[in-house]
Amino acid sequence: MKSAVIYSSLTGNTKLIGEKISEALGESDLFEIKSAPEDFSNYEVVAIGYWLKRGGPDPLTTEFLPKVHDVNVILFETHGAESKSEHTITAFARAAYLLGKNCKILGTFGCQGKINPALIEKRMKARANDPHNKFDSIERWKNAANHPNEEDFQAAKDFILNLKRRLKYE
Repeated sequence: MKSAVIYSSLTGNTKLIGEKISEALGESDLFEIKSAPEDFSNYEVVAIGYWLKRGGPDPLTTEFLPKVHDVNVILFETHGAESKSEHTITAFARAAYLLGKNCKILGTFGCQGKINPALIEKRMKARANDPHNKFDSIERWKNAANHPNEEDFQAAKDFILNLKRRLKYE
């Protein structure tokens, strides 16, 4: 299955996951989003990875997604939120909504990642009533600093292997 893995990465988290997804896919071309092709006719699958900004894909990915059309898509994201939180699930929906015509989403994968230190500093200086500046947020930020890790890398590979197995039987 010839595939392209395209990622946008601010802190390196999404790039690392994209590399693992590319390895697991096998015959795969890996692109940073700024150098991604606009013609996907040579690919059976296009995996698109991004980091979250304000509950959706980052600005470069938001601009890129409508250009993707007529292809099978895998979406993957890295974020500072808890995995499988409403925040991350909604972000997948927002990304899917932005895709061009005739795309079929084969699956989604998300994992926590280190948060940009500048963002943490900004949040720490925020007003006391900022919902992001609560104790549980600070604990989540500390936890996110340990991701992505080997367990996340293995989960990304397993996700692709399971997807490939499922596609074989469809």
